[in-house]
Amino acid sequence: MTGNGRPNLRQIADELGLSVTTVSRALKDGPEVRPETIERVKVAAKAAGYVPNPHGRALRTGQTRTLTAILPMETRDYLSDIAKLPLIEGLTLGAQEHGYGLTVYSTTPEEDPEDNLAKLVQAGSADGVVITRMVRDDPRIPYLEARKTPFIAFGRCDGGHNHAYVDIDNEGIAYEATRLLFERGARRIALQSLKPEDQYSVARATGYARAHADAGRDMDSNLIGREELTMEAAEAWLDRLLDLPNAPDALVCANELGLLGALSTLRRRQLAPGRDFHIAVRDSTHLCRYLSAPLITHSVDMVEVGRKLVDGLVQRVENPDWPPMRIVLRGALGFID
Repeated sequence: MTGNGRPNLRQIADELGLSVTTVSRALKDGPEVRPETIERVKVAAKAAGYVPNPHGRALRTGQTRTLTAILPMETRDYLSDIAKLPLIEGLTLGAQEHGYGLTVYSTTPEEDPEDNLAKLVQAGSADGVVITRMVRDDPRIPYLEARKTPFIAFGRCDGGHNHAYVDIDNEGIAYEATRLLFERGARRIALQSLKPEDQYSVARATGYARAHADAGRDMDSNLIGREELTMEAAEAWLDRLLDLPNAPDALVCANELGLLGALSTLRRRQLAPGRDFHIAVRDSTHLCRYLSAPLITHSVDMVEVGRKLVDGLVQRVENPDWPPMRIVLRGALGFID
């Protein structure tokens, strides 16, 4: 096959002496085309490097066979989004398994999530959307519902919306982590958190408070940190707490980067993890096992989270009348001694 540019159906048809309609139907295994013709067309298409034009298919069917995951950057700091890598892997594998392409739409911390979503929906470049970083009464939910755009959320949203979601039991994780730290003899436990409007942070703070109540301990709100979760910010925040007259002796870390910052502070102060200071941490990347520090860990298979998000989104795209998928994953506790 000669010519420049992307191979098309007309070129394949001309080479084989067939009509464009026959070639198109053969590539779709149309029952009206003879098996030997289907085989001949597919061999020629593969040899030419032909792939369907998604824009043309979108014009014909209204579908792109593409899903988009909106993954905002947490901060502009180095490695700030390392925990997203297993999630992206799961989203990618899930999309491939369902026969869809996946685009990851990354936004900066300064951008408006609603404006970005509106641009994406208006472009019509995806059949469905994964949204993340849920907030209280998240305005993106009614926006997508009003436009009948298939979507699924990584996280639950209050406000009474019956939307599809996959979530992690962040309240339960924070509760168990705090409870286990009390069992190990901790008296004052600090909590790394995120922005107070994030549902993730609300759930973690709720579990943390419930564990204090069940243990009959007073909770000190000054020990809840709402910092950007970078290594440097976590290091500086714990440094300030350890200078308090009544300093904490334990910490519930939000993720691995918060842990690395905390360990740096303890090392400079010559405090031994597991002896002088106890730590529980969310470990989505399995990094903790390589740090040689005694830790309580809680791990969630983020690859599986990504796959389930795609499962639920494809269901919304292909079977919109079905009840929306709603899953809460709890993960597993572990101990590194």
